[in-house]
Amino acid sequence: MEANNRNRTIALAALFQCVEGVVQIATRGNVDSELFDSCIHSVLHDSAGSPEALYGGVNRLHTGLRVLMYQLGSGNLTPEGKPKNIEATRYAVNLLYLEKKLHNDPDMFKQLLAHIEKAQQQLDFFAMTHPNMIARLAEIYSNSISQLGPRIMIKGDQSHLANPDNAAKIRALLLAGVRAALLWRQAGGSRWKLIFARGAMQKEAQQFLKNA
Repeated sequence: MEANNRNRTIALAALFQCVEGVVQIATRGNVDSELFDSCIHSVLHDSAGSPEALYGGVNRLHTGLRVLMYQLGSGNLTPEGKPKNIEATRYAVNLLYLEKKLHNDPDMFKQLLAHIEKAQQQLDFFAMTHPNMIARLAEIYSNSISQLGPRIMIKGDQSHLANPDNAAKIRALLLAGVRAALLWRQAGGSRWKLIFARGAMQKEAQQFLKNA
């Protein structure tokens, strides 16, 4: 994959889309189905020929692109005048950190890939977002990424977080978030790119949204 601003923007938008899904479940007990589908698609269809194909097309990343726009913007307010979601930023940074730890642990990375490949084989029997598939992805996250530490503490309504189905969806989204963080690395993303190329990525995201 080519390391350029376009691909980095897609990767970061995908990361924020996964994080937005976590926030939705934690705070309201459900998640936008199209958002959720696109994130899970990236884990179970990793042989796609382009970054956007991992998510079923750039048009399916519109939520992540919008979140990227205001999370990378200056100031503490979104364009709608709402405070920025500090928890969303924390989740995204933690996922980038966990991916870095995974990158430095080749044995764990190999083990993770093997488990994901087995999960992909289950697509012959279950739909992509079937509860059994989501439970499998959640288990993979718990037994691999979560063991790298530190664990990501999700804040929200405890009645939503205590629901087993919601907990599984959150872990599956966190796994997809690590996948997006890996895509960010493959596209040449780094801490310095986040600092010095944020304006360029905002412009790229704005163009994606305009074309959509």
